[in-house]
Amino acid sequence: EVQLVESGGGLVQPGGSLRLSCAASGFTFSNYYGRWYRQAPGKERELVADISNGGRSTNYLSSVKGRFTISRDNAKNTVYLQMNSLKPEDTAVYYCNVVFYANNYWGQGTQVTVSS
Repeated sequence: EVQLVESGGGLVQPGGSLRLSCAASGFTFSNYYGRWYRQAPGKERELVADISNGGRSTNYLSSVKGRFTISRDNAKNTVYLQMNSLKPEDTAVYYCNVVFYANNYWGQGTQVTVSS
């Protein structure tokens, strides 16, 4: 059974940090491109960051560049999103996504709220 289980979300003050994790099972994780998306209330889902299957190539949404870091550990079948210097506008549900050709899997989402 394919599973993507996210963790690490929560409530944090502006300027704080969180680390999201996405643990995969049921497929060959190391073949898959990894992505983090987010969706704020009333807004469309947007791609925050992605990472190649080997981890050498990464891309970021311009508004998070320099603050967020995507990484992966293929030995642990996990992709991460380190979020620093968080802002209220980063508040959203964050979703893990992995893609390999026609195979496209999603996690259930984890809430991140940035508020004082």
